[in-house]
Amino acid sequence: MGAAKENSANLYAQKMAERGFITMSIDLPFWGESKGTPRNSVSPDMYAEAFSAAADYLGTRPFVDRNNIGVIGICGSGSFAVSAAKIDPRIKAIATISMYDMGSVNRNALNYSLTSEQRKQILREAAEQRYVEFEGGAKKYTGGTVHKIDENSSPTEIEFYDFCRTPRGEFIPKGSSYGVVTRPTLTSNVKFMNFYPFDDLEMISPRPILFVTGDKAHSKEFSEDAYKKASEPKELFYVKGAGHVDLYDRVNLIPFDKLDEFFKKGLK
Repeated sequence: MGAAKENSANLYAQKMAERGFITMSIDLPFWGESKGTPRNSVSPDMYAEAFSAAADYLGTRPFVDRNNIGVIGICGSGSFAVSAAKIDPRIKAIATISMYDMGSVNRNALNYSLTSEQRKQILREAAEQRYVEFEGGAKKYTGGTVHKIDENSSPTEIEFYDFCRTPRGEFIPKGSSYGVVTRPTLTSNVKFMNFYPFDDLEMISPRPILFVTGDKAHSKEFSEDAYKKASEPKELFYVKGAGHVDLYDRVNLIPFDKLDEFFKKGLK
């Protein structure tokens, strides 16, 4: 969410291509090289649509079997990928990596630590900010990766900073700036509070779905929740010793053998 394909998706696409799959990585609307304004806008429906649009393209290539299209969704895109798959039966097999339910994390925060009053305060601030921007005022950004870390930073902030704000994984798309990469606009981010990607998750069945998460990941609650709500065939796969961000780029931890096996079985 808020990243560019160069951060992680390209790595997965390259590694799966090396195993014989035809792959394509995408930027979400309003981010990276994708079009759309205002930039850094949140639009869950359009994010899901991006995966269906990718299926449109792949399914019309002469070298692609349109009956054997799968998807890998990383982090926030895991929730967008399952949202797309619920209503797009052309997506035949679905794998999520370190999935974030972007609806739940914005409504409730991690471990359900956000109170109802705190949520309402966020909504009030976003609503007032709409007036500011409508009258030509400066945009306000929220969430995303912090700009610096110190002794008061949380483990989750440090984990994301280590990837998104350092040479390890940092990528600033043309036309963007350091300060806003991965950071959505406040006025649009509240749309996530109306996003429920795991509702009706059983609609994906009998197509197979694989949830991959690190057993030390702060985000594993989302994969576990989705697994409970999905219907068979489904699998929850824990990567031993892996945190959330580890599965963005640590090729020694990313279970490519598992992904290879899953898609070769699910895409007959």
